[in-house]
Amino acid sequence: MPSASPPLDLLPVFNAQPGATLLLSPEWVIVGASDDYLAATLTERATLVGQHIFAAFPDNPDTPEANAVANVRASLAQVMATKQFHEMAPQHYDVPDPAQPGRFVERHWQPRHTPVLDAQGQVQFIIQSVQDITARRLAERQLRESQAREQAARAEAERERAELRRVFAEAPIAMGVLRGPDFVVEWANPRMGQIWGRPLDQIVGRPHFAALPDLAGQGFEAVFAGVLQTGEPCYFRELLVTIAQAQQSYQGYFNITYQPTYDEAGHITGLICSAVEVTDQVRARQQVQTLNEELAAINEELRASNEEYLATNAALSQTQQQLEAARAETEGERQRLYQVLMRMPANIALLRGPEHIYDLVNAEYERLFPARTTLGRTIREVIPDIEGQGFYELFDRVYETGEPFYDAETEVWADFAGTGEPQRRYYRTTFEPIRDAQGQVTEVLNFAVDITAQVEARQQVEQLNQELEARVQARTQEALALQADLLEAAQRQVQVRESFYQVFEQTPAAVSLLRGPTYRFEYVNPVYQQVFAGRQLVGHDFADALPDATAQGYLAMLEGVYHTGETFFGAEVPFVSEQPDTSPHTVYFNFTYQAYRENGEIVGISTFALDVTEQVLARQEREAQRQQLYTVFEQAPIGIAIQAGPDLVYEFHNPGYLWMVPDRQLVGKRFFDVFPEMAGTNVETLLRHVYETGETQQEHELLIPVARADGSAELEDRYFTVVYQARRDEQGHINGILAFVMEVTEQVHARQQVQDLNEELAAINEELTAANEELHQSNTQLTRTNVDLDTFVYTASHDLKAPITNIESIVLALRDTLPTAVQQDDVVAHLLELLDTTVTRFRLTIGQLTDISKLQLAHAGPTEPVRLAQAIENVRLDLLPTIAAADTQLTVEVDPELVVLFSPANLRSIVYNLLGNAIKYRAADRPNVVQVRATPEPNAVVLTVQDNGLGMSAVQQRQLFGLFQRLHTHVEGTGVGLYITKRLVENAGGIITVQSQPGAGTTFTIMFPA
Repeated sequence: MPSASPPLDLLPVFNAQPGATLLLSPEWVIVGASDDYLAATLTERATLVGQHIFAAFPDNPDTPEANAVANVRASLAQVMATKQFHEMAPQHYDVPDPAQPGRFVERHWQPRHTPVLDAQGQVQFIIQSVQDITARRLAERQLRESQAREQAARAEAERERAELRRVFAEAPIAMGVLRGPDFVVEWANPRMGQIWGRPLDQIVGRPHFAALPDLAGQGFEAVFAGVLQTGEPCYFRELLVTIAQAQQSYQGYFNITYQPTYDEAGHITGLICSAVEVTDQVRARQQVQTLNEELAAINEELRASNEEYLATNAALSQTQQQLEAARAETEGERQRLYQVLMRMPANIALLRGPEHIYDLVNAEYERLFPARTTLGRTIREVIPDIEGQGFYELFDRVYETGEPFYDAETEVWADFAGTGEPQRRYYRTTFEPIRDAQGQVTEVLNFAVDITAQVEARQQVEQLNQELEARVQARTQEALALQADLLEAAQRQVQVRESFYQVFEQTPAAVSLLRGPTYRFEYVNPVYQQVFAGRQLVGHDFADALPDATAQGYLAMLEGVYHTGETFFGAEVPFVSEQPDTSPHTVYFNFTYQAYRENGEIVGISTFALDVTEQVLARQEREAQRQQLYTVFEQAPIGIAIQAGPDLVYEFHNPGYLWMVPDRQLVGKRFFDVFPEMAGTNVETLLRHVYETGETQQEHELLIPVARADGSAELEDRYFTVVYQARRDEQGHINGILAFVMEVTEQVHARQQVQDLNEELAAINEELTAANEELHQSNTQLTRTNVDLDTFVYTASHDLKAPITNIESIVLALRDTLPTAVQQDDVVAHLLELLDTTVTRFRLTIGQLTDISKLQLAHAGPTEPVRLAQAIENVRLDLLPTIAAADTQLTVEVDPELVVLFSPANLRSIVYNLLGNAIKYRAADRPNVVQVRATPEPNAVVLTVQDNGLGMSAVQQRQLFGLFQRLHTHVEGTGVGLYITKRLVENAGGIITVQSQPGAGTTFTIMFPA
């Protein structure tokens, strides 16, 4: 068939018509092409006309599945044979890329072939009309990929959930999950069932205290309610718990953690509880404490003479405890701060000095460069591939000037994956100077948040919107130019608009057009209408039609685009939908707001949005599962670590694990590089066995020599209870080891100490038996000696009374015989005064010696019931002039019916001495206040006498009850009164103690035996 060519005067009309059309000869040679066709296929008319269609548009060799040439060829052949038009199914037919020879640009078309017949009914031309449906196909593909990613995310979440369940089920610590205000047991692992002493199928699914009524009333109800209401975790160490198990009730000590759980909206839904039984450890320590108390009592009996040393040692021990408590509190604050820093979902690094040496990096920062060591190295050594990007200079500037630096979008090129090829990422960055106490900059804090996904999404949307805007503007101008000339062209323009309308109607994205400053809905496609089902949109203003969207800030976004012309990009933006027939729920969109222009003026806004709710929720669920696992592991009261591969490289460890081996870098390093001392030990044997066989290995009180933290060559013997479990991938292959480790060195040492103490006690008991025999002999001898001493003291005091009386008479005779002038001589008067004073003190001393001689027999004196209040009142009346002279405020709080079994005379002497001293040793700078109280106890009556006087130091208190000890010389006394008081109390089987502070006062406490 000869080639045909259209009249030349009609070709410009054909070329200018709206829509993408191609004019072919019967031999399928290109005769003409519309401007829209040239724009859609990225071609030029001069090079296109005259070519065979398949020479101009060959198949893309990279998409052999498309088979576009064969399909178009078959359609053209059918038109030639039937002389009827043929509309093809959508075709994937890429077009050559003029900018890159040999490359193609992806295109999808809806082709239609229409024959043009001559007068004889033969095919003279074929018109190929194509509609570019690439955007729709790409949106459909994006939807399919999104659905596939969602399914993969759900599968991954389910796999991680199964892995989480398996890890929890096999963990050596007890774990459980409680849901709702009734604390229904949703799940528990076998170890928790063992502690509860009941089969799990009798507990799971039931409220906690209904299934376990024996745990009610022990305070757990208030603890659970507090965690549920406040969201604050609760921790118990060595909590005593009573559990009614199958045979009998069981009491044990547990370290328990209660953590809140949250839903995707951030609401607390229940609790995660974990528990480790430490009964053996606590009881061993209690046994050690008991034995230590027994030893202390024995040592006190054997070493009574070392009282001052023991008091000093106790003071030092108390000081050490205070220092340890302060250190523990400081360490706790540091650990809490460190955990918060390490958990932050941002890249954090602290670089020291002008060389910018890494002092600290969190886990998120370490994942940036998994194969690089950071700590102790400079940033130029760790990341040399950022040379020339200005970061080194930025660190220098912040360090030198002390001025912080902030950047909302920083572009970084680096070999993040360790493949040798640099990758581009974007970060929101902060460089903050850290100053020392003198205000000098010593470090720079680098805080960065990865925003690569948001930036790339925005860039892609901007590019697509620019292309779409350019095409829309070009076609609009062409349509305006052709309106006056070609009615047929105008009609076809309507068809083009109808085609775009159909594309928008069928696209899976939500599309709308808002016009004017009130943002009146001019068009919405079915997907957009479905988002707001049941609402009238077209013809209504945005604020009136969608008040909930307006309240959530979307109207403000529209106004920003309308007034600035800048396109708004939103990635996974939440929207709380409030439909009339459904409860409010949150959906997420990736969308753009783009200014719509006419004649260069903004007249409205176009919207293009994709619903990514299921993808976001799937990711949130996966992240929640990961966070739940991470939280449980972080707060677990034992050490947990994950070691990957045959080299046992650390992937994860919780603070409990690092606490046992401080000052060691673990993550990213092989086990035997971190612990070379473990090579060749039974630890290596256990690990290799687990990795090779998959069999769980558990060892109690395993002795492991560990390198000391101070770096010395000598190893330290420590004991651990370890559980090693195999970790498997989706195919069941072993790819790592889960390590659960609890140090029991203290427990083992405590048990060993118990054994040593028992042996020591046995030896001490033998010594005590011999010592008791010696003491019995000594006591017999002391009794005889005391009798002799008492006889001597009594005889001496009796025999001395006559000489002192004679001396006193001689002094009186001298005063009577000496002339008055002589007595008034200074020397004589002074000597006479000294003689008077000496005689008086001598008489007082003799009286005190007489009293002391009576003490030996005082405990054997008659005892009888004495009303304590009446005895105190009698002493008060005797001291009334002294009380008045000292202006003392005396308060007595004693039950009138309270009785003690005591010698009345001895009781009066005790009360008299204590009240007299409280008044005598008063402070001169404040009113004297004395308080007397007495309370009955099960086996004693306790009397306290408290004053606000001078007080005593610790050294003075140790000397207080000694014979002839005087602690204050500015008042009269012989230092015998309190010695007598102590002997009277102890001879009757009572106890007297003192508590005092200099300048604050003194309190004496007496325990009378019942």
